[in-house]
Amino acid sequence: MNFLDPAFVAAFIAIVGFDIILSGDNAVVIAMATRNLKGKERTRAVMWGSAAAIIMRVIFTLFAVKLLGFPYLKIVGAALLFWIGIKLLVPDDGEEEIAGQSGLFAAIKTILIADLVMSIDNVVAVAAAADAAPEQYKVLLLFLGLAISIPLIIFSSAILLKLMDRYPIIVTIGAALLGIVAGQMLVSDPVTVDWVKQNAPWMRYVVPAIGAVLVVLTGKLLAKKAEAAKPAEKTN
Repeated sequence: MNFLDPAFVAAFIAIVGFDIILSGDNAVVIAMATRNLKGKERTRAVMWGSAAAIIMRVIFTLFAVKLLGFPYLKIVGAALLFWIGIKLLVPDDGEEEIAGQSGLFAAIKTILIADLVMSIDNVVAVAAAADAAPEQYKVLLLFLGLAISIPLIIFSSAILLKLMDRYPIIVTIGAALLGIVAGQMLVSDPVTVDWVKQNAPWMRYVVPAIGAVLVVLTGKLLAKKAEAAKPAEKTN
């Protein structure tokens, strides 16, 4: 197994990028769910809640990679990645309130449920990036991605969120990366891959580039629209 293989390196960089960009919300959920706990109880809630969520994420990610082998599912996954990338660039109206729990098991349950709901984007992105790599690297890349996401979610949430607020270009790069992977999925679905290979091999490079541009432009336009609508809402 050659860890300097460009295909492995590219997929690994994509997974790390997705983990950095998409782990912030999950980390916020953990912080909010455990904010009423003290000392060791908070530490236990964070560790056990995160461990349970990560185990479920491993299972979902493995299923996602298997499903991407079926016809048309990569096309559906590509559409989902386009939506996730655009959503990254559009400001939220506000995070859903997560109740702070006063009991250890209640906090763990809140973390698990909220993480499962919010980790769909991360699972699809990591599975798609791993699927683009050669077969011998797929499982290793999945577990590397999940291993990297653990410290990012548990220990680095505050730093990540501050960095993304201070340097918005990080989020834009992440959105473009999602567009690239979505484009790669479109041209590698079992329905399209043979046609592209025989008739238009150039599409393997052009479609991912168009995907990146499309996500960033659409996201930026919708973000501007949302910003312009705010003053109008205040005056009403």
